[in-house]
Amino acid sequence: MARHRVVVTGLGVITSIGVGVPAFLTGLRAGRSGAKPIASFDTTGFEHANACEITDFDPAAHIVRLDPGTLGRTSQFAVAAARMAVADAGLPVDRLRAGQALVTVGTTNGEGCDFDRLTADSLAAGPDRLDPAVAGRVNASRLSASVAAELELVDVEAVTIPTACAAGNYAIGYGFDTLRAGDADFALCGGADALDRKTFAGFYRLGTIAPDVCRPFDADRLGILTGEGAGMLLMEPLESALDRGARIYAEVLGFGLSCDASHPVAPDQDGLARCIESAHQDAGIAPAEVDFISAHGTGTKANDVTEAGAIRKVFGPDTPPTASIKSMLGHSMGAASALAAAACALAVTEGFIPPTINHRVTDPECGLDCVPNRSRPMPLDVVQNNALAFGGNNAVLLLGRYDRTRP
Repeated sequence: MARHRVVVTGLGVITSIGVGVPAFLTGLRAGRSGAKPIASFDTTGFEHANACEITDFDPAAHIVRLDPGTLGRTSQFAVAAARMAVADAGLPVDRLRAGQALVTVGTTNGEGCDFDRLTADSLAAGPDRLDPAVAGRVNASRLSASVAAELELVDVEAVTIPTACAAGNYAIGYGFDTLRAGDADFALCGGADALDRKTFAGFYRLGTIAPDVCRPFDADRLGILTGEGAGMLLMEPLESALDRGARIYAEVLGFGLSCDASHPVAPDQDGLARCIESAHQDAGIAPAEVDFISAHGTGTKANDVTEAGAIRKVFGPDTPPTASIKSMLGHSMGAASALAAAACALAVTEGFIPPTINHRVTDPECGLDCVPNRSRPMPLDVVQNNALAFGGNNAVLLLGRYDRTRP
């Protein structure tokens, strides 16, 4: 069966280093840091409480049809980013509605902020005093449903994928499969999560929250900073993009998934290596063709050594430059790999590699060129986006420069 080529024509991004594509691109090039003291919830009792919080997002500036006040913060991110992606693609909303559309949103926590609020209210006044409006929007399925409602997409498949920190890549891969099979005309895919106390406290108790900044692959790394945001990609078949004269950021070449399930939280080198190999096979490329790897790169002791080992296992000693934008954005959970995919698309289009900031000395156990502290001008033909998650869920996405002669 013939398979359609699939391209990315629109991006919507909400991050702690910039809202919208121009600001995000500027932040990536400059190596901007989103780290700051947490302001959205009480951090009394925590010895350190930095995160990559978004402070310049106005949902009313982006959400047109729905009342932002009826949406949780994560849904606001997802809906606004989807609106941005459609507008960025130059796609008339009427044309989107006329076709067969797909919406997939990956997440870790869904409406984690609302869950925090319900927990606090229950402790203060008892479960009988919970706000039913807040309780009614906690279900994570509302993320994709709200995107569809905002864009007035009728008879649409709207899917929320809860595969934790790899969920963004899972959602993009789902959309890619649907489009290349010819089962949809357009796909809005990505991930969203908001900063919440539950997640921060959980990682803090695990001893994986850095006291100041995130330093992936650094010998002195001390952990993650939690973050928030959303990344949504508008994808469509190549013939559709060419027919309407759309700008093409990148072509989706392939993806791989694996679930090693070897440990509840620790990553597995062999499981990730299998996932990378599966993605290469799906894309029809050899490891030597990859010009840049956007690492999962959380800045924890276990993740960075394991991920670097998996990369070396597949690529051998000649590993491509491997950077982590979590050094800038923090770990935005379900949005993380979707935002990294958007960064990869921009890197291909603009010809540069974003840096791993806050870097001092590379851990010899990692031994990667992590593009320290400064972005690097470089033409890119194929880029790889890694995503790892608790439970052994791995997802690797391959994007490439659009080449009309590519088979």
